Amino acid sequence: MTRSSRVPSLGPRGEGWVALQFVLLIAIAVAGGLFGGAWSGAAQTATLVVGGLLIVGGLAVAALGVRDLDRSLSALPRPTERAVLVSHGVYRQLRHPIYTGLILGAVGWSLARASLVGLVLSAVLAIVLDLKSRREEAWLHERFADYGAYAARTKRFLPGIY
Repeated sequence: MTRSSRVPSLGPRGEGWVALQFVLLIAIAVAGGLFGGAWSGAAQTATLVVGGLLIVGGLAVAALGVRDLDRSLSALPRPTERAVLVSHGVYRQLRHPIYTGLILGAVGWSLARASLVGLVLSAVLAIVLDLKSRREEAWLHERFADYGAYAARTKRFLPGIY
């Protein structure tokens, strides 16, 4: 079944989505350095701890996603010719664990650096990755006949929620 998407491809394999994602990640990293220190005292200590935990958690989730994808790994949203549908490991709980990890890491960095600009950019990153995942899923539906059943039972970014 062919499934169309209103989300633009931004290139034959979605190269524009990857470029946008990397620009935002760099901007978030820079914002933490240039625009950090928005709060102090107990709030800064609390957000440093929470931010650190989010960074570690995000790295772990993303690393599991990379490991489980194995030969299907690609930064580009259109699946490669050698790709297989992965629904084991962390992909049993999340359709896009690497994107989840990137979002958690970006929010964690922004909190740890006390950067309001970083938090706003992290929200923009979450929107971009949501759109990128929708474009990717349209291509996955075209490529794998059983993707619809997998998507129906597995949440996109947050287990049991979204």
